[in-house]
Amino acid sequence: MKAIAIIPARLGSTRLERKMVREIAGRPMLAWVYDAAQRSGLLDEVIVATDAEEILELCRRNGWTARMTSPEHKSGTDRVHEVAQAVAADVYVNVQGDEPLARPEHLEALLLLMTRPGVEVGTLKTPARGYDIINPSAVKVTTGLDGRALYFSRAAIPFDRDGTEQVRYFKHLGFYAYRKGALDRFVRWPQSELEIAERLEQLRFLENGVAIHVAETPYDTVGVDTEEDLRRVEAILGARPR
Repeated sequence: MKAIAIIPARLGSTRLERKMVREIAGRPMLAWVYDAAQRSGLLDEVIVATDAEEILELCRRNGWTARMTSPEHKSGTDRVHEVAQAVAADVYVNVQGDEPLARPEHLEALLLLMTRPGVEVGTLKTPARGYDIINPSAVKVTTGLDGRALYFSRAAIPFDRDGTEQVRYFKHLGFYAYRKGALDRFVRWPQSELEIAERLEQLRFLENGVAIHVAETPYDTVGVDTEEDLRRVEAILGARPR
């Protein structure tokens, strides 16, 4: 199975401007993501997909493979699709560029999921705890007994109506794997109502009847959307042994 990791890396960001090139523990955020993808022994290639010359130049200086993509894309999945038009693979792994706590284990769990017959789209979840349960920046996911996603939301789902405090919550992590056919269909569909409401592109698949299979991982991450997220990640990475 030929698998390629694509890292969508847009320079503009609504909540944290230029976050891809912001330094975390002395390195650009994108460097942490790229290195994690490269350390996975199951990927044939790692490609940064960007819309900015500044990021392209950063990639050139570091010897990273990169491709310029359209600035008109509304989601990282659209950017992954553009690269998939030019680079053939059995599976395309979307490693979001704002996941500096990415680990090879995340990608290995995703690729194992994609070896199952009939799986077109895969992603990851991890147990949600504490503030992440009510934090709208931490997306929650509910799944069926067969491992398929039922819904993704920024709200705390499922709702603990009786206040039992026994409800298990799962946080969605920003890693996806796709077959080419699923990507081709995704870009043909208009943005869906739920996608627009939650600002979650994966809901376009669910609204159009494409199952998203979810693997569980014990390795949590912090997606960087705000200055607070950046400080949290810097404290974690700064404490790691060199």
